[in-house]
Amino acid sequence: MYYKVLGKQNADAQTVVLSSGLGGSGGFWQPQLAMLAEHFRVVVYDQHGTGVSQGTVPAGYRMEDMADELAGMLNELDISRCHLVGHALGGIIGLHLALRYPALLQSLVVINGWSKLDSQTRRCFEVRQNLLLNSGVDAYVQAQPLFLYPADWLSENDALLQEERQHQVAHFQGMENLLHRLQALMDSDLTASLVQVIAPTLAFSCKDDLLVPWPRSVDLASRLPHGEHAQMLYGGHAMSVTDPETFNPILLDWLLRHSSQPSAAAASQY
Repeated sequence: MYYKVLGKQNADAQTVVLSSGLGGSGGFWQPQLAMLAEHFRVVVYDQHGTGVSQGTVPAGYRMEDMADELAGMLNELDISRCHLVGHALGGIIGLHLALRYPALLQSLVVINGWSKLDSQTRRCFEVRQNLLLNSGVDAYVQAQPLFLYPADWLSENDALLQEERQHQVAHFQGMENLLHRLQALMDSDLTASLVQVIAPTLAFSCKDDLLVPWPRSVDLASRLPHGEHAQMLYGGHAMSVTDPETFNPILLDWLLRHSSQPSAAAASQY
């Protein structure tokens, strides 16, 4: 998979890995890169079958496969311990990673995630599936911002959104890749497994998120042995893009708090 390593390069630097949502492209994290690079080694990547990481995503693809692919990439980079920050699908990858490779994660941040798919999220996903299948890629891409951003932000950033629409259509991950990745996400149910997650985990929500109702993050945090919840009031599903001035300090505070020493829960596993 395609990746970039930014920020600190010294051998003892703490590593933060950024994992994007359904779009899969590491470019999602642009508003966070400069801030994180001041303090950490930062790994940002395009998930298999998205962005520069070309490839075919097969039918039957699972979230566990995405976690294994990320673990393999980190092994190639000789990274044996890291913080993982994941948005939606990227956060679900993080939860599967925490279950399959518990010693790998020093901490985990799940942004607008869940333990089991909510009916509202399923409704939004089904609308997007139908748009893609019945109206095509351009209609899918045109509708996507409605699920990600608040209405006032959409209105104020129309020129930017028009540019993004052209870019996303030109670099679309492919219909089958997207549908197989989306089905893997919709099929994931971690409700019974979360008690086994030993990594300190921040479930980070936004109150005006249309796609993932914020109580899903409260529920997620309550099911985790070392779970915490943080919430922004504004920004929509992609609040890291729409309001990085609020988002970035909350994220940085969490990462610095969990960077001095391995957590007691994690240390008990060695």
